[in-house]
Amino acid sequence: MKYAEAFFNSFLGSLSWTWDSILFRVDWYNNYFWGLIIISLAIWGLEIAFPWRKEQGTFRKDFWLDAFYMFFNFFIFSVAIAGFYKIMQLGFADLGISDKSLALIDITSWPMAIQLLVFFIILDFVQWFTHVLLHRYEIFWRFHKVHHSVKEMGFAAHLRYHWMENVLYKPLKTFAVMILGGFEPEQAYIVHFIAITIGHLNHSNIKITWGPLKYLINNPVMHLYHHAYTLPHGRNGVNYGISLSLWDYIFKTDYVPEESGLIELGFHGDDQFPQTFWGQLTYGFRKPRK
Repeated sequence: MKYAEAFFNSFLGSLSWTWDSILFRVDWYNNYFWGLIIISLAIWGLEIAFPWRKEQGTFRKDFWLDAFYMFFNFFIFSVAIAGFYKIMQLGFADLGISDKSLALIDITSWPMAIQLLVFFIILDFVQWFTHVLLHRYEIFWRFHKVHHSVKEMGFAAHLRYHWMENVLYKPLKTFAVMILGGFEPEQAYIVHFIAITIGHLNHSNIKITWGPLKYLINNPVMHLYHHAYTLPHGRNGVNYGISLSLWDYIFKTDYVPEESGLIELGFHGDDQFPQTFWGQLTYGFRKPRK
């Protein structure tokens, strides 16, 4: 009974929060719905004004499909899954595992800017590591193919991914927060909006390299090669960085041979990959062809 009640309360709470966000009933810094729209429109405007691949249309291939993925993954699926994660938290609590159980460091007494920086770096590394797993294990790659089925890059491709990726991402990100004693900085929304902006830029049709900062911050040139159809021999992926490129340079997974932007995107066999939302959603669950 406790679990059922927690499930429905969490589901309804998430639904209510999303609806209140749409109607401007939450504080601006917590309004991820309109925040996502504003960031998306701003970067789309930059794509139109300063296109890197000039032959690519304003409404590129799969533009509307990717736009739907953005809202599906960020809001519709988040509402649907909220109850399950609440049950997971209760299950851990009943086993005696709390946020404090795995705490390695306490950063609550540090200056807020340092708290935000540490929070951002730890979460980004966990996401980088998770991204590597998505490429190296076939069971995960089958779902990650949805993200790599993009044939023309644009900002909305950032959030084109299969919901099953959350099965891996969410628990590992939760684990990262538990390392910090379950702590999230009061201004965590700053990290959230920065990550969304960098992610949108990395997938955009804009040529940015950040100069010397390219060894620290991910960029569209570097990330385009993550989506390259042809990869270096013996590699199943390169440039795994989410917000930071730092990890790729440290672990030698970086690869940027040139900066023209004129490369084929996708993966071998993507001509047989489903083109519709429902087809892509069910692809990973099908039995692989021999």
